[in-house]
Amino acid sequence: MPTELPLDALEMALWVRDCAGQDITGLVHHSDAGSQYTSIRYSNRLDDAGAVASIGTVGDSFDNAMAESVIGLYKTECVRPDGPFRGVDDLELATLSWVHWFNHDRLHAALSYKTPVEHENDYNLATNPTRQEPLPGQPALH
Repeated sequence: MPTELPLDALEMALWVRDCAGQDITGLVHHSDAGSQYTSIRYSNRLDDAGAVASIGTVGDSFDNAMAESVIGLYKTECVRPDGPFRGVDDLELATLSWVHWFNHDRLHAALSYKTPVEHENDYNLATNPTRQEPLPGQPALH
C-alpha cells in the first residue's frame, strides 16, 4: 500500500482537530506496523504535528495490538455477518456504515458505556469549557 492513503487519513484527522482548536501535542497515534506507517514522510508529518507514534518494533509492547483489536471487531461485526460482498464498492459502503455506527451508536465499556463521539465531546468540554462555536462558513466537528 502506498504511503498516500494513510498520510491523507492522518491529514484529515489533524485538520478536523485543528478546526476544533484542539491541541494535539503529545497525542499518541496508534497504527499498524506496515511500511506505509513507518515511512519517512509519515513519521515526519507526525513529528511536525507534535503527535507520537505508538509503534515500536514488531513484537514489543508498542506493536499494533490496538489496531488489530479494532480489525477483529470490524471482521466480527461487519465483514462476516454482512458478507460475502459482490465487490469492493459493496465492502466499502458496508465499512463506511460500520465506522459511522462504531463511532456514533456503539457503546464502549472502556468509555463508561458512551460512544466515542460522546466521549470525545465530553473530553473537549472538560478541557476547554469556553469553546466558541465556529464562525459562519467554518466547519464544525459534529
